[in-house]
Amino acid sequence: MTRWTPDTLLSGFEQRIIELPEATRYPGETDEADIVGTLVRPVQQAASDVAVLYVHGWNDYFFQTHLADYWTSADTAFYALDLRRYGRSFQPGLLFGFTTDLSEYYAELDAALELIRAEHSHVLLMGHSTGGLISTLYAADRPGELAALVLNSPWLDLQGSQAVRALGPPMVQSVGTLRPTTPLSLSEGFTRRSTHVEHGGEWDYDLDLKTGADAVVRAGWLQAVLNGHQRVAKGLGIGCPILVLASGRSLFRRNWDEQMTKADVVLDVRQISERAVRLGLNVTIIRIPDGMHDLVLSAEPVRDQVFFEITRWMGAYGPRGPATQRRALPTQKPAEPEASWASAEDPEVSYPA
Repeated sequence: MTRWTPDTLLSGFEQRIIELPEATRYPGETDEADIVGTLVRPVQQAASDVAVLYVHGWNDYFFQTHLADYWTSADTAFYALDLRRYGRSFQPGLLFGFTTDLSEYYAELDAALELIRAEHSHVLLMGHSTGGLISTLYAADRPGELAALVLNSPWLDLQGSQAVRALGPPMVQSVGTLRPTTPLSLSEGFTRRSTHVEHGGEWDYDLDLKTGADAVVRAGWLQAVLNGHQRVAKGLGIGCPILVLASGRSLFRRNWDEQMTKADVVLDVRQISERAVRLGLNVTIIRIPDGMHDLVLSAEPVRDQVFFEITRWMGAYGPRGPATQRRALPTQKPAEPEASWASAEDPEVSYPA
């Protein structure tokens, strides 16, 4: 494991390479490419006994500096992990984001948490989308290791119609077992258009590292995700407190719609809520009106609401306990976004007609 060095992408951050000598090298990958994870943290870190480790989603990497700012302002040390074959950890000659078993990521999670625990007594895990699924499975398989689990639009079930959900998994399992690296033809969706500055969005992330051309969905990877979904469906029995955050609605359209900046265009939020109760015995589910798929990339009033809800939940279930944490709550709740909760006229999930 290397030393901390200036981050290659973000000013004011530093990174540490996590070497993974036992990592599986898949067919088509070159021996010259190193398989590593990358731990990132602010240079000006909160001096705290509590820390949070953030895990990104599919086709993603850590760039949300305002998320680090939030946790730092809450007197919580912040770390983020770019998993193997993603973001800072990706190298030419590797299959971007590929794995056939989500538990492969436990190696870099274990190493990252060992480093973090050397400086902080209590550690939370925060995961987004596929990173949320990975985080839930890790929490289930490492009982007693985490102080709490915070999930931002976690991918807990396969989205789509009943036919897709019934017929899709067997087909994926068949191809994934026989030809795991087979590319699948899937729509790239509207994530880039709804978030990136080149389309009028707010965020200037690296398009080579998020929504880039290397991000090919392969059958073995999707099979690994579906295997994770099956475990969630059976119940995980996670012991630590869990906060599950999701948008107030989903919106799936074949063509661009401006409302996509106020909805989850990737996952079915109704399924997130239904599956979340199977994660453990202490689960809080909060729906965020006007929230995007990555809730912390939503419009400023919406993400302020997200941070308020995390702060309030931490006041009840965070490792410092209610008496300490309540004093850190905002004195006034931020204004509600204009959109109301989903209703019969504004369904939670809108599919193409």
